[in-house]
Amino acid sequence: MTRDHWALLAAALVLSILPFAVSGYVLYVVNLLMVFVVLALGMHVVIGESGQFALAHAAFFGIGIYTAGIINTAWHPPFVLSVLAGGALSAVLGYLIGYLALRMRDIYLALATFAFGEAMQWVFLTWERVTGGSNGMKMDPANLFGYRLTNDLQAYPFVVVLAGLMLWLTVALARSQYGSSLRAVRESDVAAMAMGINVKAMKQSAFAISAAFAGIAGGMYTLFTSFIHPESLGFQTTILVLTMVVVGGMGSVRGAVAGAIAFGLISELLRQLMSVQEIIYGVILMGFMMFMPKGLFADRNRRVARKPAKGVQA
Repeated sequence: MTRDHWALLAAALVLSILPFAVSGYVLYVVNLLMVFVVLALGMHVVIGESGQFALAHAAFFGIGIYTAGIINTAWHPPFVLSVLAGGALSAVLGYLIGYLALRMRDIYLALATFAFGEAMQWVFLTWERVTGGSNGMKMDPANLFGYRLTNDLQAYPFVVVLAGLMLWLTVALARSQYGSSLRAVRESDVAAMAMGINVKAMKQSAFAISAAFAGIAGGMYTLFTSFIHPESLGFQTTILVLTMVVVGGMGSVRGAVAGAIAFGLISELLRQLMSVQEIIYGVILMGFMMFMPKGLFADRNRRVARKPAKGVQA
């Protein structure tokens, strides 16, 4: 077994014991961390795998929350359907945004996706009939064939399983031919085109997959919370997820997961300091981009790669 397999086995053991050993608040934090893991994996796909700088993750997260919450409240279907609906709507919008935004590059692409994120928060704040506007929206509990999930303990196994499935999907994607094509696009558009890769289609699909991950994370959020306010879906959330991916290591699935857990905990510890959170994340992000741009895990891999093999003269 590799070190990653041992780490996964240890994580599965801890997660299976946790409900018998901790209080409801700790379970709420663990549920929240699982949502952050899926959000970070989605941003990893678009930034780490395809190399596209997108800043609309909070908007797709919000679309997933509102879609799943409204469907739950109106029709009470099995929660799997409402979660998938949030992911599907986010994927469609992500594909369309990708189609429009990919006419731009670099900072202009980032600005275009940032503008979409701000526009969506304005929609969440002003479309009172659907979202509740600035008063927020109360949602009915999710249910599974009539069994209602009314607390963190009941939601916990489903949230953990969904996060595990999304992690498995991300690893499978990274190891597939499709993942190799995405990384070729990330390294060089020209070289990728020379290899026969449809660069535009790959970039658009990366936007759609990343948005789907964020939408599914939003649906997972509705499994253990009954209220959503648009203020939590602004640029601060996007910066938080971006910090998770950059600090963990761009292009590294392990980095995205580790960053999500570390900064999810930091975010919870700084809950009483909302006004300075953006400053703290910004300073950390700038520091890593200046001195360790590939993040913790990617930097460690690079040092290992430089180490000469046995029997080879340096």
